[in-house]
Order: sequence, then C-alpha cells, then structure tokens
Amino acid sequence: MQLEDYFGEFLRKTVNLSQFKLDTLDDRVGKIYRALQNDGLLGERVQGMSKQGSWAHKTIIDPVGDNEFDADFMLYLEDDTSWTPRDYLANVKAALGRSSTYRNMTVERKNRCVRVVYASSCHIDIVPAVSRYEAEYVAYYKDDAWEMTDPQGFTSWMKEKDDIAGGNLRRVIRLIKFLRDHRGSFTGTRSVILTTLLGERVSALKKFSDPGYYKNVPTALVNIIGDLDEFLQANPTKPIIMDPSGSGASFDHRWTQETYAYFRDRIHSHAAEMRAAYDSSDKSDSVSKWQAIFGEEFIAPTSNQSSSPFGSPATALASTGLSGRAG
Repeated sequence: MQLEDYFGEFLRKTVNLSQFKLDTLDDRVGKIYRALQNDGLLGERVQGMSKQGSWAHKTIIDPVGDNEFDADFMLYLEDDTSWTPRDYLANVKAALGRSSTYRNMTVERKNRCVRVVYASSCHIDIVPAVSRYEAEYVAYYKDDAWEMTDPQGFTSWMKEKDDIAGGNLRRVIRLIKFLRDHRGSFTGTRSVILTTLLGERVSALKKFSDPGYYKNVPTALVNIIGDLDEFLQANPTKPIIMDPSGSGASFDHRWTQETYAYFRDRIHSHAAEMRAAYDSSDKSDSVSKWQAIFGEEFIAPTSNQSSSPFGSPATALASTGLSGRAG
C-alpha cells in the first residue's frame, strides 16, 4: 500500500530538520556574513553569499542523536591575483578571529571551507569563492589550487528535477539520507552523489508516459529507487558521476569502487523491499514492511497538521544571495 499519510507524518516528525533549527541556521549564517562584511580588512572584499548543498536543495535532514546539523554557504570575494587559494581560506579564518563574537568559538580551516562550530548544536561551513572568466572557483587548501564549481547551477538543476517530480524528489532524497544516516544502511556515499544519482533518474518522458509516476512520496520513492537500481545493476564498475550543473567537474574522487559496490548492493535490496511494501494489499503487512525499512517511527498520523519546513511541493528551491555580489 502507498500509505501516503504515513510518509507525511514520518517526514514531518522524524526526518525533516525542525523549523526551529532552520530558523537558527538562517540567523547564525546572517550573523557570520555580517561579521565578515564588517571586518576592517576583509570586509571591502566581500561581494555576496549564497546557500549551497542540502540547505539550498531543501534536502537537509535531522541529524542522528545529538550530532550536529550543518550547512554550507558560498562567500563571494573580490578576485585578487596576489592572493593564493590558501590565502583566501586563511584570511576568512583570520577575519573571524578578529570578531568579538567568534574569536572565542571553535573556528577551523578545512580543505575547502572555514568551519564555525556551535558546541553540541551545528556547524556552518564558509566556502570562499571568486568569479573569474564567467565561471566560479572555490579554494582548495591541500593543493593550493582553484576548483571550478557552479553551486547555483546545481541548485537550478535540482529545482528542475524536483518540479518534474511534483516536489517529491527532495522528499525521496531526505528519505534515502535517513536510511544512510539513521538506519546505517550504507556508508561512504556523499550527499552530493546521492542527490545527483537520484535526480538523474527523474525523467519528464516517464512522467509524460505515466502522469502518476511521481504522484506522491511513496510512488516517487519506489519508482526513483527502482530506476536507480536498474542503472546501478547495469554498471558493476563505479561510473563517472559528473556535476549536473555543467561545470565540467566530476564527483569521482568522492567515493571508491568498494563504497560504490556496497551502495549498489544495498540499493538493490531496498528496491525489492520497497516494491514489496508498496504492492502489498494488506495494510498491516504493508506497514510492517515499511517499518522494516525505516524503523518503528514509521507510524500512522496522530494529527491533521501538515505544516513542515519543506512541506509544500510548490516551495521553491532557491539559492539565496545578498545584494552586492559582482556580476
């Protein structure tokens, strides 16, 4: 059975990041951005910001237990050829060190970002970027090099795919992330790869042939995972996963053949399990089968409330930028 109301309840109560946490995230990012804008040395170089990753795609989920939730944002800075990529990361970290708010907090320099850690709560990754020759680049500390990227292009692609699926692609991605993070179904497959693989399975042609192909969450889930399984089974060797924004970058370095093989096997099992749960005509049996996949928190709705931080299929997937970004 489809049990659409069960899925709605499960997403609202168990999977989705709460509205309080989303509001907290917005507030903290805004304060970090203003601190960088107001810094006496870095501030004049700041040109804008935009959400990226699961925060921009609306696929962020509640973390396991007391683990931190996280979000990334791009910090667009003036292109200065006298600075190396490492300089950009170092200077963002230094600017936060000069702030009365952040100097006593944990601020870490990573390979592609500067991370601000809020103890037992969340962390926020600031990704320095420059615009050059009508393209965007992010700093990579390890190689002291620039990497071409197009996070807003990725977000636009994600929105197009989600629109085809009636807003259900982002819900499917959240459910699969839940299996990875909360159920331990598979490990090592990064969210950007999950998003790309699942999004690439969404097809306007399939929806044209069958208008109900993505009609609700359980139908979209079973069909998208079934199509993903078909793709993976046709590729025993790890395929090259390209950035769907068209940046020319690949995500190949983000997983190994071993990780891929394990993911391939787990998706094959899940596709069969989900199809069996979906096709069962007995409600009790169907609930039991879905619970075997998602856990005992997959239960009947306890109220008629439908509010959710990512609830409406019509909610736009927008990359939020502040005024002032060059270009």
